[in-house]
Amino acid sequence: MASSNNQIANPQAREALNKFKYEVANEVGVNLKQGYNGDLTSAQAGKIGGQMTKKLVAQAESQMQNNK
Repeated sequence: MASSNNQIANPQAREALNKFKYEVANEVGVNLKQGYNGDLTSAQAGKIGGQMTKKLVAQAESQMQNNK
């Protein structure tokens, strides 16, 4: 069994990321509920994760551009 290294470096970020996840789920039209969401399809989960990644990359690019 593979071990997971998906630990958040800053524990305070966990709450912010969780809030972000729910905001993105709402934006893409996926009904995400508190607790277990094992009934989501792979496509629904992928929409959430993909949109989160797009937004985080855009934010990082913007910050890099502003630091030039």
